[in-house]
Amino acid sequence: MRISVTHAIVYRYSGTVYLEPHTFRLRPREDGAQHVVRHALAISPAPAVRTECMDQDGNVVAETWFDGPVETLSVESAFTVELLRANPFDFLLRDYSEGVRASLAAYLREPAPEVRDFAAAIAVEAGHPLDFLTALNRHIAREFRYKARETGAAHAAEVTLRTREGSCRDLAVLFADAARARGIAARFVSGYECASRTDQANMHAWAEVYLDGGGWRGYDPSAGLAVSTGHVAVAAAAEPALAAPVTGTFRGSAEARMEFAIQVSGF
Repeated sequence: MRISVTHAIVYRYSGTVYLEPHTFRLRPREDGAQHVVRHALAISPAPAVRTECMDQDGNVVAETWFDGPVETLSVESAFTVELLRANPFDFLLRDYSEGVRASLAAYLREPAPEVRDFAAAIAVEAGHPLDFLTALNRHIAREFRYKARETGAAHAAEVTLRTREGSCRDLAVLFADAARARGIAARFVSGYECASRTDQANMHAWAEVYLDGGGWRGYDPSAGLAVSTGHVAVAAAAEPALAAPVTGTFRGSAEARMEFAIQVSGF
C-alpha cells in the first residue's frame, strides 16, 4: 500500500523576528514497516545552513540556522511511503536480555505511582505482555474520552488519568507510561493516521513498545488498535517534545501564529 502526504506549515509573526536554530522532524521513518519512496522538504526563507542528520533516537532530522529578519516561516513536507506491515504480530516474543534492557534505559523510566496502580489493575486479568498491551490499548480507547487539542504540550499520564480524557498525544503518553510500569520499554510517536482520512487531516500521535524479537511495535490508544498499514511514523522519542515536527525559538517581541494544512491520498 502506498500513500502520499503533503504537510504545509506557516508561522506568521506579528512583527519582525530573528530565528534561532530550528530542528525539523518531518521525514518519514525508514524501517521494516515502511519504505520512503520519495521525500522533499522545502523551507522558506531558505536557511543559511541546513544539514540532514540522525538524532539521538534515530530520527532523520534537518538542523537549520537562519540569518536576517523574517516575518513568516513556511515549511512544506511532501512524501510517498509504501506501508509494508499488514500483520503487526508477525514475530516471536523473547524476554529482554541484560544488554538489551540496559540499552533501553531511556524508555523504561519509572512512572508516577497512580500510573503503576492503573497498569497493575489491567495486568491482573492480562498477565502475558502481549495480552496486557492489547487490554491496555482497548481500555484507554474505551474508558477515556478523546478530546482534540491542536496546540500545547502532551499532558503527563497522571493528569490524563485524573481527567479521564485527552488528545491523541495525551493518550499515547498514558499508554507508554503504563507499559513502562510493567517493565516494557515504550516511546512516543508522531506521524499520520491514514486509514480514515482522505482529505484535510491532522498529525497523529501513538505509542511504540520494544518487544524483543519484533522490535518497536506501535499501539494507537486513540483507536484501541495495533498499528499496521494505517499509520505513517515520522519521529519517535522517549519524550514527546523530542518527536515534535518543528522545534525552535526566535528573538523579538512579536507573537507567533501557526497555520497548517495536511493532504493525504493514494490508499
